[in-house]
Amino acid sequence: MSPLLLWRQRIGYGVSDFACNLIWQIISLYLLYYYVDVMKLDAAAIGIMFLVTRFIDGATDLLVGYCIDHTHTRWGQSRPYFLFGAIPFAIFAYLCFAIPTDIDHTWQMVYAYVTYIGLSFMYTIVNIPMASILPALSDDTNERTALSTSRKFFAFLGATVVSAFALKLVGFFGQGNEVTGFRYLMLLFGVASCIFFFITFFSVRERPVTVNHNASLKETLSSLMHNTPWLIFALNIIFMWGAFFIQIGALIYYFKFVVQSVELSITVATIVSIVPMLANFAVPFLATRTGKRNLYLLSSTVQIIGMLIIFLGGVNHTIIIVGAIIMAAGHGIKESIYFSMQADPVDYGEWKTGINTAGSLSAINGFIGKVAQALAGGLSGLLLSMSGYDANATIQSPEAMSAITWMYIFVPMALMILSIITMSFYRLDKIFPQIKAELLAQQHSAE
Repeated sequence: MSPLLLWRQRIGYGVSDFACNLIWQIISLYLLYYYVDVMKLDAAAIGIMFLVTRFIDGATDLLVGYCIDHTHTRWGQSRPYFLFGAIPFAIFAYLCFAIPTDIDHTWQMVYAYVTYIGLSFMYTIVNIPMASILPALSDDTNERTALSTSRKFFAFLGATVVSAFALKLVGFFGQGNEVTGFRYLMLLFGVASCIFFFITFFSVRERPVTVNHNASLKETLSSLMHNTPWLIFALNIIFMWGAFFIQIGALIYYFKFVVQSVELSITVATIVSIVPMLANFAVPFLATRTGKRNLYLLSSTVQIIGMLIIFLGGVNHTIIIVGAIIMAAGHGIKESIYFSMQADPVDYGEWKTGINTAGSLSAINGFIGKVAQALAGGLSGLLLSMSGYDANATIQSPEAMSAITWMYIFVPMALMILSIITMSFYRLDKIFPQIKAELLAQQHSAE
């Protein structure tokens, strides 16, 4: 592939995650706020909706993974999903933030269920192919790393755009009316995400991939159950992403009511997007010196230290910003090495059982991440409801302030400590060179 086509594919692949993050970062940061504070829906009911929807995703994730494995077109297996999923994804993103105001709360909840489930399904349609297409884009290890780095760069860039401009655009479009502001914001971001997915479709090319063994569902599940590194990795997904989602969902509440500065929430949200984008480039250098697991543990510890600094900073903006930078650096390195580690249990499973479970493993990992998000959303709604949080009040009760602090600081911190404990049992790094050497020898022998 010529350098021009090489970079075209890298950028084209990367912008797919930019498109995803334009929408999903809005969902993570502001959907709970939109439902509870803007549309005045019941917080506990919304928490239950998040939980129910995520478990529905379990079936759809596996379904999409199965469909990709059995898709054969002139465009490839994964690539067509970017083309045909882009427009429905954009439509449901808009509809999610376009709840009618002239119907009662019961029908508003029905509308929220339908549109949120639809958006979650369409997100699966366009997101799982981002992982499944990578082996088909190149068989060169270094090029795959370059493609993954491009994807994470654009993912952080998309998150940065949302963090820096979303609320400002809501204010600009709504002129004081957040219902209108969010509606026009999602129209803009929905159209943009659709265009970027089209760019991905026209920029990447799948190589023909030969599958030596079409494992049955029973064989695939058996292989996964005997994959000890993946079982540890899968358990950690709950703790890692649970901490992330509950904290990011509580960000606007913490800074609006505890720190009493909505503007600082925008600054911190921007830091949490920009700093990881920069820290991403240090991961290859650090990983070769510490190992993947050790780097994950170290970066998680740095993130916890940053969170402690934010808490101890109280309402001091300078200390909070310093803590946010440290926290974001730890998070950025941790997330990047997480995605690098994600492929290693696939090789272990193939080495252990002779079955490559890349598609199913990616789908299940995605589902577990959604379950973590659902549990985080459900816990957030429950804490707000039990604490007596009043969406119409400008000053919250001490119980509500305490619940918000637990949501932003202490619960994420506890989950991250559990993540560190879990990943301390991950031992794959030590034997991985041997596994790769034996798999390569098997491949050469088969050829």
